Amino acid sequence: MQPIACTIKCMLELTNFTEAKQALMQYYTVDGKPLNRPYTLDKMRELLDVFDNPQNNLQVVHVAGTSGKTSTAYFAAALAAAAGLKTGLTVSPHVVEINDRVQINGLPLPEPLFCSELTEFLNIVQSQNLHPSYFELMMAFAFWEFNRQKVDCAVVEVGLGGLLDASNVIDRQDKVCVITDIGLDHTQVLGNTLGEIATQKAGIIGLKNTVFCYQQSAEVMRAFQAQAQTKQADLHVLTPDERAPETQGLSLFQQRNFTLALAAMQFACPKFGRPLTKKAIAQALLTEVPGRMETKIINGKIVIIDGAHNQQKINALIKSVVAKYPAKRIAALVAFVKQGEAGRRMSDGLAELRPYVDTLITTTFETAKDMTHKGVSPQEIAKLARSLNFQNVQVQPDSLRAFHLLLQQPEQVCLVVGSFYLLNDIRPLLHGQKRDII
Repeated sequence: MQPIACTIKCMLELTNFTEAKQALMQYYTVDGKPLNRPYTLDKMRELLDVFDNPQNNLQVVHVAGTSGKTSTAYFAAALAAAAGLKTGLTVSPHVVEINDRVQINGLPLPEPLFCSELTEFLNIVQSQNLHPSYFELMMAFAFWEFNRQKVDCAVVEVGLGGLLDASNVIDRQDKVCVITDIGLDHTQVLGNTLGEIATQKAGIIGLKNTVFCYQQSAEVMRAFQAQAQTKQADLHVLTPDERAPETQGLSLFQQRNFTLALAAMQFACPKFGRPLTKKAIAQALLTEVPGRMETKIINGKIVIIDGAHNQQKINALIKSVVAKYPAKRIAALVAFVKQGEAGRRMSDGLAELRPYVDTLITTTFETAKDMTHKGVSPQEIAKLARSLNFQNVQVQPDSLRAFHLLLQQPEQVCLVVGSFYLLNDIRPLLHGQKRDII
């Protein structure tokens, strides 16, 4: 099917991010109700057919996993770009702004270009009377834009799972798959065991693809090996403690993520005609991943923000913080999103923090990023924290005031953690994008 031009009078004419996000709100719901339908790829394939399946014109590095997939995707894209490849990157959720979802050579599309391209894309979608989900729409837009930009390599982060994720529509045998560490998360959708979740994640492995992962538990590896065998894929397994020597300056968990990305791109870049050099690797090591152990000095305090929101991610983060600042006391500001398995995420995440955190401040949030998300009440988090024997627990429902309170604590390391949606409130303060209340 050939792409359909927008021959109708354009109903949309987007000029800024505010207008773009307003236009996208209709894809969160149907008739005012949340868009809840079975996870299938049918709607995504129908949508991409309209645009002549741009995803199959791209050489793709496809990144799935529970922990580390966003960082690994950023590092893979940085390595490809440093090697001289025109590189697209799409990630989810976005941390800074909606155009994080469509990046070229490490830079999100500028606001005017993003909005003009999204205008054309949405008008075509609307002319076909399609109603994809928000994530399906933004993934298809990324594929479409990367094809228009003629990227040499597209790095695509899975949104949820893998097998039925909207990104899993690439039919090329030269796709490179990267699967990061598997943990228990989104169990209400992906399954209650590591094996079930690993099977979903391994669903991105297509016919004769090349796959990179770390050695993990037996049940995880069984799922990876079964899918690789079924699809005649070439599975490359890194040893659990393997770290590229170049990564010594990174945090512990980013050493792991960069090493996995490097293994994949040392295979992929020569296939794209651009082998990786030491200079390219050194350049990629400078990549800052938004919302992953981002560190700033404020009023003499070491402020670290991270979107870690489950036990596995918080464990990796706190170990990295302690390793980097072994003699410094830690105060933490936490909030958790109110959905699904929030109770277990909170108790497991707080348990990881308990041995290292002296002061805990609880807060909440409400954001319309992607769709409306609300935080668990800070009183509920505080009650749970006290039951876990945190000695100094303070409650401040206003997230900005809570951050101000965090900086007043005697501890030198100030950690903000628990949800990317909390970072949506706090991160702009660190980058001068909001009025500083300090």
